[in-house]
Amino acid sequence: HVQLVESGGGSVQAGGSLRLSCAISTYIFSGCRWGWFRQAPGKERELVSTISGDGTTTYADSVKGRFTISQGNPKITLYLQMNSLKTEDAAMYYCAACGGERIASYVYWGQGTQVTVS
Repeated sequence: HVQLVESGGGSVQAGGSLRLSCAISTYIFSGCRWGWFRQAPGKERELVSTISGDGTTTYADSVKGRFTISQGNPKITLYLQMNSLKTEDAAMYYCAACGGERIASYVYWGQGTQVTVS
């Protein structure tokens, strides 16, 4: 049974930083793509950043240059370093594993961690 648990969310002032972590309960195939997603109230869930098994990363345009995705070693922890936070970054952040181009393709999801930016 695979579980993903996010942590590191909280309240921060605009311009501040947070580091999100996602711990996975067991080792998953190293080729899996991992991702961070977010959902603000009244909005659809959107992709924030992904990292593939070969280390290739993608970022939403809105977070490029401010957020950095990374993995621990072994690859059972996922991180999202968020700098220069803006009020529009406020949302519930989710990590997910083993997916493709579409959000709905991700197999494993965490319960989310709340990020508030004032």
